[in-house]
Amino acid sequence: MAEGELSGAQSRAADRRAGGQGLTSIQVMLAVVLAFGLALTLNFSGRIKLDRDLGGIHARFAVEIDALLEEQQGLIEQLSYVKSDAYVEYWARDEGKMIRDGEVLIMPMSSGIQRSTARSPAPLVEFQTTAPEPANWELWWALFFDGEPPRFS
Repeated sequence: MAEGELSGAQSRAADRRAGGQGLTSIQVMLAVVLAFGLALTLNFSGRIKLDRDLGGIHARFAVEIDALLEEQQGLIEQLSYVKSDAYVEYWARDEGKMIRDGEVLIMPMSSGIQRSTARSPAPLVEFQTTAPEPANWELWWALFFDGEPPRFS
């Protein structure tokens, strides 16, 4: 009886292979699970790559924000100095040429005497630094005939 069952199972398997019977439900489910797993794996790897890219962008912006905050702090300090009395007094004396009561403003002036040892400037020599512009007919010749125009010398 075992031989009959074995030969019957073998004949059914051989019939399935030879007859081109479709896939079993277990094979279909296995294929669906594999496809779903592959899709999840690809999605997960894409998210990991995106997270790495976003991490790099975040680090660059963090550095830029730190630099801008330092610049802002410097500008705030400069603004507070400009608003202070010390800066106003510095500007009034140095650039505004203002004086206090009892002070004398001394402005150096040139003496008006010229030294005789001053050399005369060297004569300038003119020279052309760019190529001469071609005539219009030479440009048209080059456009139509793709070559240099003839030289008549």
